[in-house]
Amino acid sequence: MKLLHIDSSINGENSVSRKLSKTITEQWVAAFPETQVDYLDLAVNAPNHFSANAMAFRNPEANDPNAEEVKHENAISEQLVTQFLESDIIVVAAPFYNFTIPSQLKAWIDRILQPRRTFRYTENGVEGLATGKTVIVASTRGGVYSTTEQGQALEHQESYLKTIFGFIGITDVHIVRAEGIAVDPEAVNNALTAAKAQVLEISQQVAA
Repeated sequence: MKLLHIDSSINGENSVSRKLSKTITEQWVAAFPETQVDYLDLAVNAPNHFSANAMAFRNPEANDPNAEEVKHENAISEQLVTQFLESDIIVVAAPFYNFTIPSQLKAWIDRILQPRRTFRYTENGVEGLATGKTVIVASTRGGVYSTTEQGQALEHQESYLKTIFGFIGITDVHIVRAEGIAVDPEAVNNALTAAKAQVLEISQQVAA
């Protein structure tokens, strides 16, 4: 079993999402000691934002596939999508920045959503090709957005990630949430404790 652990927070050691994703990963490895863990820190090593050169593989007629810039960007995309497709479990740390995810995480998503690799268009609509994976999102928010209609309307973080992963065929998506961390000093410790129990339950479902 291969687990891909992704961090995206810019806050380093002060990041709650990093602590939460680390706890999730450690709990998973405790349940499945044979798990191979691959780590990707998008705050340190993010791909360039999507560009015409990065888009070239989708539209080769409009770009020179032999141009050095195109080959460079395609190599990055190929490395990221291959790493993703080879993973069985994906732990994504997704802090809440301005009602959505960090741009670094969005840049990664733009690289892995590739036609004929992770999805394809058919006569019956879109077909996701990245099936059979489990995604665990370490979601962190300074405020509380899940309990009111107004808060849910402002939230484009968890809902966006569920849409993205569902689009490419992943329906087994779990949210491990630390919410209100800027309001309640105990929210972080409570979330870390709850995460262990939640991941244990998810791992038991996968094992079954």
